[in-house]
Formats: sequence, C-alpha cells, structure tokens
Amino acid sequence: MTAGFAGTGPVGPAEDRPGEPERTGPLPPRLDRPGPPPPPPPSPTWPAYGQTGGFPVVPPGPPGPPAPAAPRRRGTGPTVLAAVLVFLVLAQAAYLVYLDRQLAAANKKASATASSDARALDELRNRVGALERQAAKAMDVPAVSQAVLPSVFRIDVPEGSATAFAVGKPSSGGTDLLTNYHVVAGLWRTGKRDAPIGHDNLRYNVRIVRVDADNDLALLHADEKFPAVVPAPAQVQVGTPVLLIGAPLGLRQSVTSGVVSAVRTDVPGAAGKTFIQFDAAINFGNSGGPVVNAQKQVIGVAAAKANGTEGIGLAVPISVACQSFSGLC
Repeated sequence: MTAGFAGTGPVGPAEDRPGEPERTGPLPPRLDRPGPPPPPPPSPTWPAYGQTGGFPVVPPGPPGPPAPAAPRRRGTGPTVLAAVLVFLVLAQAAYLVYLDRQLAAANKKASATASSDARALDELRNRVGALERQAAKAMDVPAVSQAVLPSVFRIDVPEGSATAFAVGKPSSGGTDLLTNYHVVAGLWRTGKRDAPIGHDNLRYNVRIVRVDADNDLALLHADEKFPAVVPAPAQVQVGTPVLLIGAPLGLRQSVTSGVVSAVRTDVPGAAGKTFIQFDAAINFGNSGGPVVNAQKQVIGVAAAKANGTEGIGLAVPISVACQSFSGLC
C-alpha cells in the first residue's frame, strides 16, 4: 500500500482492496477529517488568491502630475553637415588662393614675354628699315623701266627732237606733260603752241600751255589720257639710284641708270639755281626726260650735260616744276 494525499484516499488496483469496486476518478472528501482552511478575505492590500497571481496590488489613487518627457536625443546629421560645409569653404578658399598665385605668376610671365616681344619687334623694325634702305639702293631697273616707259614720249620741234613725259594726276580733261623750255622755245617765241609727240608708232598732239624760262621748264597738255609719273614727295638724297628715260638722237625711248652725284647750286651760268647732278648717261634728245628713283617717282627733269662732259648730267628738281605750275603736283 502506498501512502497518498489525504484528499484522494487509497489508490491502487481493486484487487488490493477486496470488496471495493475499482475507481478511476478522484475520491470524495472524507468527512472524518477536516479540510484545509478557507483563504482569507480580500483586503485593499492583498487581493484574493488567484486574481493577481499572488502579488500585492495597490489600489488606484488620484492621478498625479504627468512625468516629464524624456529629452529627445539630438541626431549627429546636422553636425556632420556643418563639418562638411566648413571643409568645403576652406577647400574653396585654398583653391582661390592657389588660382590667385597662378594668375599672378601668369601675369608676370606675360609681362616679361610682352617686354621681350616689344624688343624683338623693335629689332625687326630696324632690320626692315635697313632692308628697305638697302633695297632702295639696289634698284629693280627692269621693273622701274616697265612702269615709267608708257609715260615718256618723243616731242618733235623744228630744231629736232627731245623728250616729254606725263606727270601729275590724270583728269577728265586730258593729261599734263613736262619738258624743258629750251625744247619748245622756238615755237613759243614765234607764237606757235602746238607740237606733235609720239610713243612707239602712235602719234598725238600737245599744246604748250605755260613756260618758266628762268627754270627751263614748259608745261604741255594733251587731250588724251596717258599714264602719269608721280612726283617724289621729298628732296632726293645723294647716292640715290636713278634712271634717266628719254629719246636720245630721235630714237625710241631708252633707259640709262646711275646715282645722284650731288644736289648743287653752283652750276656756272646758273648761280643760285638748284640742280640735281647725276652720272647716268645723257645725250642730245634726252632733254625734258624724267629722272626717276627706285619707287618709280620722278625726282627731276633732265636739262643738260655739263659742258659736254660725260658722267655729269643736270636735272631741274621736280619740286621747282610743282612751284612753277600750280595744280600740277
């Protein structure tokens, strides 16, 4: 027999208890023994057993003031953003300083380069000037001749033939030409004013308009338009290469070359008058022909050969003709 709980009675199979049927459920309480004491009544501080799991419960009282809210924890996002902005500002400032230094260095280099370029440009100008002066001394005779020859004509007078050339600005009324006064003096003194001129096989007529006997100059005019030679704007310098173009001995236009030997005012028999002395060959028939420089400008009107001496030709400066005949130049 096994001992058990008081409220359940004996247990075990029916054969162990003769005369009693076998029980399968709980036994009824025994009346010969007192049961467990009843639980104490519920109190304000101790609830009935089984209502709160055995833990005391404080009865609810009047509501108190609300508990202060817990401070919100500030996030780290704004701090990180501010740090990034500060870094970007500092980086930009540093970059601007770097650019400023680079710009200053570039400006300094550009200034030095500009100064060097200015010196190089001055040197280049000096060299170009020297080359131009050298080129002026080395005349391109074929080019000058080809440019001036169409302006040069042979003029026929009773005493023979000489040279005249178109000069000045062409106008709608024809062309002005120059020659020496001694070439047309016979016609002028007899009151005649017309004379024939020729270029290659072409013949034209000119009129004697005005003369300057003191300076041995005569102004002619043709109704036709001819290419004209431009007067030189400045006084010629000694040593300047020149060409003399004319019709010596009644021949077609010919060219001789030389240089200006002197600009003189002491020619015998013409004291006080200015002449250009040149060493290009001059012969009878060259009188009245143009003496031109390398720039294809006329510097004088060939007048004579000094006392028949070779290598000493004389020309009246073109500036004298411009003063004698207003409107010519």
